[in-house]
Amino acid sequence: MTMGTVNSPSLGNLKGKLGTWLMILATVALAFVMFVEFINILFYDPFSDDKFLFKLAGSLSDVNIGPLTYLMFGSLLVALMMGLPLAFVTGGLGVVFIYLVGDSLMLNIIPSRIFPMMTNSDLAAIPLFIFMAAMLERAGLIEEMFNVVYKWMGGVGGGLAIATIVASTILAAMVGVIGAAVVTMGIIALPAMLKRGYDHKIALGSIMAGGTLGILIPPSILAILYAVVAQQSVGELYLGSVIPGILLSSLYVFYVWIRAKLNPELGPPIPQEERIGLKDKLLLLKDLIAPLILVFLVLGLLFGGIATPVEAAGIGSFGAILVAMKHKVFTIATLRDASVTTAKASAMVLWIMFGASVFVGFYILQGGQDFITESILGTGLPAYGILFLLMVLLVVLGMFLDWVGILLLAVPIFIPIVEALEFPGLFGLPGVSGDDVVLWFGVLYLVNMQMSFLSPPFGYALFYIRGVCPPEISMGTIFKSSLVFLAIQALGVFLCIVFPAITTWLPNLAYG
Repeated sequence: MTMGTVNSPSLGNLKGKLGTWLMILATVALAFVMFVEFINILFYDPFSDDKFLFKLAGSLSDVNIGPLTYLMFGSLLVALMMGLPLAFVTGGLGVVFIYLVGDSLMLNIIPSRIFPMMTNSDLAAIPLFIFMAAMLERAGLIEEMFNVVYKWMGGVGGGLAIATIVASTILAAMVGVIGAAVVTMGIIALPAMLKRGYDHKIALGSIMAGGTLGILIPPSILAILYAVVAQQSVGELYLGSVIPGILLSSLYVFYVWIRAKLNPELGPPIPQEERIGLKDKLLLLKDLIAPLILVFLVLGLLFGGIATPVEAAGIGSFGAILVAMKHKVFTIATLRDASVTTAKASAMVLWIMFGASVFVGFYILQGGQDFITESILGTGLPAYGILFLLMVLLVVLGMFLDWVGILLLAVPIFIPIVEALEFPGLFGLPGVSGDDVVLWFGVLYLVNMQMSFLSPPFGYALFYIRGVCPPEISMGTIFKSSLVFLAIQALGVFLCIVFPAITTWLPNLAYG
């Protein structure tokens, strides 16, 4: 025992020194390789075999697309497992493989991939919606909104959990940012539910499931990114996701209500003395005027075709500032904090976009799209079998990658596969017309991303809620609480597949 106690610190020191020396050697080796390649680029003809010591450019030029696929995506997986940030891993590996497969001149692919994204005006809506969310959060609007819905619903069995879902749905229709919704509702609603003796799984599940509705319900930031990548109308995609969003929210509410009806101890209503009369309830509705005006203003301008997503986001951001002024919390410090939050989140999204665009763009240029398409279509599965396979792949990717990374790595490869298939309908029901396939798949993808946020072991919502949970709630309980709501989301995907009109009816009604 004494020996172990004495030796363990020295063993730790030895491992630390070994790690340090390995890092130094790796850095020196990389610097040497870069120096040699720099000399080659400056003084040697890239089209000749002349070189200084060695030349890595074009060393993988003879590798077929099959092995190159395993090499590129295997390297990506290893780098991510090492804990390196996705934004720089994808871009860095993209540059490395472009150089190894091609040469220094082939690096011109990089600006040709990034520049069209930089000039895409739709992307300007992303920082504006993030700013809107940050400002509303600081204005205390979310807490006020939950308080109103909670007073209305509290007398019903499971009322607090239902209020959480309803408030999250309204919040999703205002901001389209996921992390803020889960954390804020966790801070506000979780203590109230735990104090009333709510079942932990229902309390946690309702917060996480409600919070992730921001991925699907307009003005979802992910929908804007999907529309940019898939060359789809943002307005159509927003309209297509309205009914599925309301459907999922209703399914969550129905599940909580049924569970509380069957077993009132799981979600007891608030005591009689804490309830308020109809007159007081109606007076409380004045607190919902500001958020509802903001929702109808932003979505009304979008769906009415009066404003583009960027213009609607700009008006929403200005509206959020007015709401903060109304609540007397608008100061220079508040504006600075919201702006810094916006800058950080926007920079993360854009860097991932640029990096993944280079990585996937180069892979597709090498014939990766045809390789993946032939491999999947070559399985012999019917159209709906292939769709199921893609859905499963998206959920699995969601366990390890964030939503922007999945969008930019998988969607450009999946869309041509979906477009090549025909979906005549299941169980004798109407199918999906060719013009609606990309829109329909887009909404299925958004619901899938909701599932990825709740999927153990690495779903983001699980860790957002962990950060605001009391210590007595274990990670195992959080994992278990997500499973039922995951099943409800899977039911939502199934309904959208079987009844595609859930997705396509509103866009076709509005746009023809």
